[in-house]
Amino acid sequence: MNTEILKDIIDGYPVISQLNVDDLKSGKHTFWFRVSTNALGQWHHLPVIVFKGHKAGKRFVITAGVHGDEYNGMLASHQIANALSDLKISGSVVIVPTVNLSGTLNHNRDYISNDPDHSTANLNRFFPGDEQGNEAQRYVYHVWEHLLKPNADLAIDLHTQTTGTTYPLYAFADYRLPDCIKMARLIGPDVILNDPGDPGILETVWNRNGIPSTTLEIGMGRYSDYPLVERAVSGVLNVLTDYGVMESHGASINTNIYEGKDVVSIRALTGGFYQPQVSLLQSVKEGDLLSIGQDIFGAEVRRYYAPRDGVVLSLNVEPMRATGALIVRLIY
Repeated sequence: MNTEILKDIIDGYPVISQLNVDDLKSGKHTFWFRVSTNALGQWHHLPVIVFKGHKAGKRFVITAGVHGDEYNGMLASHQIANALSDLKISGSVVIVPTVNLSGTLNHNRDYISNDPDHSTANLNRFFPGDEQGNEAQRYVYHVWEHLLKPNADLAIDLHTQTTGTTYPLYAFADYRLPDCIKMARLIGPDVILNDPGDPGILETVWNRNGIPSTTLEIGMGRYSDYPLVERAVSGVLNVLTDYGVMESHGASINTNIYEGKDVVSIRALTGGFYQPQVSLLQSVKEGDLLSIGQDIFGAEVRRYYAPRDGVVLSLNVEPMRATGALIVRLIY
């Protein structure tokens, strides 16, 4: 497959319909990637930034915005690109600041479709897509087949926790794959989950295609957390340094990492207003109070307790929670 540069120019940037970093000249390249059309027949175009090294080396793909409301990953991708802009690198780095264009434009986690039979979709359950599937599946197929998969030896996918809840700096890694563990630890997150992966998730599909990857969660959806973004950027640059893509950037990386293999989610049994009684990364014992739920009159309805010893991985930052919504997540 060759890079296919179309005749169109959008905002001064060339448009491509497929990418092969191997046939690009060394240096920085900025493209719009043509994915598919919306219901008006207009093309979706994704931003793509490519850094092609002067020497051979590892090929990295860094994605963000698979969920459209997860902005900290997008902010981190921008800062990573800025850090690489003036460097001579080896290998290549492809950065896609947002994968889910319609979700990003609508401040929404999901892909927004005009198909009345399939109005929204969580793109991170649809990889590697389906060329003959519904709108979201076709969209994912073209991103995977013509942009992501052909250009990666290793991959990092940047996320945040879902809107209404928050994470620390938190990585997923399949511990059966040494490069996955290595990348996650090099980033220096607060927590790493030993995660074999579920079908349809981009990280899982990378790994099952022989391309080791890690997912990095950076705080909460929709709201910026610049200190956590800076830590994520430093961690990703540390990975690129270790794999010989760039020279050392000299930042210190967290080495006090909690590594776990099981999580449990405590969810609201009734809708209402939930006040956490713990904080992120707090160690808890079985029976410790985690959260108090109140009704619309302010009356206490229920208290929620830790089912076992663990560490607080996530909690709600929006007080009003629907029945079944996450209020606290623990890792063991």
